[in-house]
Amino acid sequence: MTTSALAQQGHAVRDAAVALAQASDDQRRAVLRHVADRLEQTTDELLAINARELDAYRESGAGRDRLLLTEARVASMASALREIADAPDPLFETLDASTRPNGLRIERLRVPLGVIGVVYENRPNVTSDVAGLCIRSGNAAYLRGSSTALSTNRFIVSLWHEALEKEGLPSAAVSLVEDTSHETATAFMQMTDVLDCLIPRGGPSLIAAMREHARVPYVLDGDGNCHIYVDESADLDQAVRIVRNAKVSRPGVCNAAETVLVHRKVAERFLPALAGAMPEVELRGDGATRELLPGATPATEEDYGREYLDLILAVRVVDSLDEAIAHVARYGTGHSEAIVTENLDNAEQWVKRVDAAAVLVNASTRFIDGGELGLGGEVGISTQKLHARGPMGLRELTCLKWVVRGEGQIR
Repeated sequence: MTTSALAQQGHAVRDAAVALAQASDDQRRAVLRHVADRLEQTTDELLAINARELDAYRESGAGRDRLLLTEARVASMASALREIADAPDPLFETLDASTRPNGLRIERLRVPLGVIGVVYENRPNVTSDVAGLCIRSGNAAYLRGSSTALSTNRFIVSLWHEALEKEGLPSAAVSLVEDTSHETATAFMQMTDVLDCLIPRGGPSLIAAMREHARVPYVLDGDGNCHIYVDESADLDQAVRIVRNAKVSRPGVCNAAETVLVHRKVAERFLPALAGAMPEVELRGDGATRELLPGATPATEEDYGREYLDLILAVRVVDSLDEAIAHVARYGTGHSEAIVTENLDNAEQWVKRVDAAAVLVNASTRFIDGGELGLGGEVGISTQKLHARGPMGLRELTCLKWVVRGEGQIR
């Protein structure tokens, strides 16, 4: 795609965003419900397209899992769209209102951001989730996926075009950049006259490219070096279940656990039980861990700072809650951090002192997901602190407008 063609498509998306911001709540809901129905009706066709792209994909591990669609995943995509459609309309919600001594009536309302640009790798479910959240919140979705998922993404976007046109809305409100070259990706990140917000969904190389090239304000969907701390008061059977779920259920996602910290007083009982519960996971531990688990791989400094996205788990034995919190502060990426404990004071200290987008008490890090938290879906999980933090749902895709109503007052 030439720069001029990208600009032409971008301006069509911009015009569509203006129209979509004025669309009724009923129209926006109907678009999502129509796509949900069509995803279910065309599942076989969609999976056949996806299977061809999987056949051409040469890598294994997390990347392949992210590219894969199954009947269950397509059903989940449709379910998420219906949940988003059923959510309260986020637009023009009054956050607060007051009256000044001079009689001026002041309000703050939620309004759309405008055009949301998303750059992502594999993950065809993101195409549906992002489009649903954007349309429901009155924003246009401008999508730049990867070459590996181009045909799958193209098919999903065609369902959105069909639904938008059915409701009398411009199909460009969900648009896909089909040129997947690095040059076009860089140009996309610099479309200051089109994009209002840019969100990357990918690995370190994509994040680095975003930091280097983007001129549009962006929200980083950052790395998930997530920790679970097993406290001395923990229910150890519960802790084993939580860690196994957080590591094994889907290791290639950002909310999977990458490091387990274990209090020294329970390490002798907990670590053999954990190793026995997940033999498929390679454990990389410090000296205290390897004394209890001779088969564990020696852990390096780098191992504690990595997002493995694989069946590998770093383990460290600590002497206190303070030491666990200090470890998280040093190595964590601000994503999701969990404690397993029966001590309420320790739980509250974890909640108050750990600096992350999400903290959990006696629950798997895998719950830090827009759908699991009742948002229907998410555009990403922000590890930043400005504009949005944590899973970005409908409200995080809005900004504020001040409204001042008077009766002729002058200053």
